[in-house]
Amino acid sequence: MNEFYPTVPNVSYEGTKTDNPMAFRFYNPDEIIVGKTMREHLKFAMAYWHTMCADGTDMFGRGTFCKTYGASDPMDLARRKVYAAMELMDKLQLDYFCFHDADIAPEAETLGETNKRLDEISDLLAEQMKAHNKKLLWGTANCFNHPRFMHGAGTAPNADVFAFAAAKIKKAIELTVKLGGNGYVFWGGREGYETLLNTDMAQELDHMAYLLSLTTEYGRQIGFKGDYYIEPKPKEPTKHQYDFDAATVLGFLRTYGLDKSFKLNIEANHATLAGHTFQHELRVARINNAFGSIDANQGDLLLGWDTDQFPTNAYDTTLCMLEVLEAGGFTNGGLNFDAKTRRGSNTPEDLALSFIAGMDCFALGLRVAQKIREDGRLAQFVRDRYSSYESGIGKRIAQKQATIKELEDYAISLGEVTTNISGRQEYLENLMNSIMFGC
Repeated sequence: MNEFYPTVPNVSYEGTKTDNPMAFRFYNPDEIIVGKTMREHLKFAMAYWHTMCADGTDMFGRGTFCKTYGASDPMDLARRKVYAAMELMDKLQLDYFCFHDADIAPEAETLGETNKRLDEISDLLAEQMKAHNKKLLWGTANCFNHPRFMHGAGTAPNADVFAFAAAKIKKAIELTVKLGGNGYVFWGGREGYETLLNTDMAQELDHMAYLLSLTTEYGRQIGFKGDYYIEPKPKEPTKHQYDFDAATVLGFLRTYGLDKSFKLNIEANHATLAGHTFQHELRVARINNAFGSIDANQGDLLLGWDTDQFPTNAYDTTLCMLEVLEAGGFTNGGLNFDAKTRRGSNTPEDLALSFIAGMDCFALGLRVAQKIREDGRLAQFVRDRYSSYESGIGKRIAQKQATIKELEDYAISLGEVTTNISGRQEYLENLMNSIMFGC
């Protein structure tokens, strides 16, 4: 079969001095940083839905990219996507990919026929993954695109839709196990509401928890040993999603006794839509022992929707990788480029350049994050800021030994709190700049 990307070369590391746009400047896959190669630290993955399927269509216009791969029949197209995906991943040194069931095979008229199509394409994927040494980072089910899911899937008011969603998730977990995936993501695409006037929130949350319990238990029964993830998102397509942000998801999981069964898949653009920074959502996941995987992208802060841009903000990637390193690195997760080229960047070369930009930006973030840790001043400042809890009344508070009467007596003895340590935010931001830019 002819090449699908003949104008895209094999991309390799050439260092910061290169003027070759089709080369990595910061991502050196085999370079050792803190005992692991950059390849092992970053675990880059391709999102099948954006890279192999999305054609640039938006609510205001038709597609600007050709994603037919020379096919006219839907199943022939699905087969060609597999070969094209492997070629592109080889050329870009991507080791992993992620998919929804609907990305890899078109839906048929019945669920049974759809599953047969999924079996055929997953057989081909397994064969090609072995031939190209590629791995599945995680799988998932698309329970939001089809009109049947217009009111949600696990939270739908129609029991038939709930059953259909459960069956789709069951099959997607089976495919994930078949292809050796170490992660499975639940993203509540339409698990939310447009108005509370027609919504029984309590029932919907109960049903969503039941669906999660049923399907995750099934996965364990058939041998899935990886991590289950929930991916927070505050809004879009619904006005309010039940998985609003990391804290909301953790509260939901604890309410239903599911917190030991799940970790979080944090997406940068979803964090900013929730009014948080990317680092904030990662920190919430990390300190709650729920850090799992990352959807690597960024949004346009001047726009109010999920733009899924390739990440190029080195500050964000640095602070992200600082959290990843503090968490001890990825276990089963990785950095999935849930990102697409801009609608006007519509050539195969643009696609390759977008991945290069994103991979280089995260590689730079990894390098700087480790420099920050080696420098030590940032961590020392934080330790010093809370040093009053290392002795005296502070130590008793930290060890949860102080009584309320003891605290009252101590506060009265103070007369007034006359000293406080400066937060020195501006100094720390300047310190970040000096470390990042080598000054």
